[in-house]
Amino acid sequence: MLADYHVHSGYSDDSDYPMEQVVRDAIRLNLDELCFTEHVDYGVKPDWDKPATARFENGHPVTNCPYPAYFAELKRMRETYGSQIRIARGLEFGVQHHTMDAFDRVYEAYADQLDFILLSIHQVGDREFWTGDFQRGHTQREFTLAYYEELLRVARDFDHWSVIAHLDLIRRYDPTPTGPMPFEDVRDITAEILKVAISRGRGIEVNTSGWRYGLGGPQPTEDVLRLYRDLGGTIVTIGSDLYSLT
Repeated sequence: MLADYHVHSGYSDDSDYPMEQVVRDAIRLNLDELCFTEHVDYGVKPDWDKPATARFENGHPVTNCPYPAYFAELKRMRETYGSQIRIARGLEFGVQHHTMDAFDRVYEAYADQLDFILLSIHQVGDREFWTGDFQRGHTQREFTLAYYEELLRVARDFDHWSVIAHLDLIRRYDPTPTGPMPFEDVRDITAEILKVAISRGRGIEVNTSGWRYGLGGPQPTEDVLRLYRDLGGTIVTIGSDLYSLT
């Protein structure tokens, strides 16, 4: 089965890809299954109906996924294209330990419309990785271990997730000229995270965008995937992290 379980459309703040075009392109590429996983990042983004409190980029407020419109269009896509491709309904939860209550409320409101949830850590202490704000003022060891520690705490304490997305994401945003920390330096805490996923019957994602971002392989790395296998992990999804027409 050919499936992509990490796709963003125009309902994510970083995407300009119309949902229907994503579906048509997936059918053209002979995918059997597609799961939309739009961004939700409480702590750094307000909800779509509170744009006055959002930061603006390119003249537009940066907000979380507009749930009613998103699920309504998903319903229409499933009705229109369901005979050609299975379309699953998902969200990517960018959770921080202090924002778990907000994500609990989203889940309680939309659980009956959700098939799948990616668990991601995109920021710690409301400081973003992609801007370098989180890394600034810290050594490589400090910001790397802080990322894994936050992921471990959230994976243990937050319940509403299916798989851990791009488990070693911090590698993508490591500005160190010599490259990210070696796997052996984070092996033990990575093992603890994987054990949590396995014990809870959850999985991990193989995110293929690592090639797109110049990492030379998927996220997480093959070292993490081997460790997951050796610990008894069996649940793996594949996701492109697709977000753009270009």
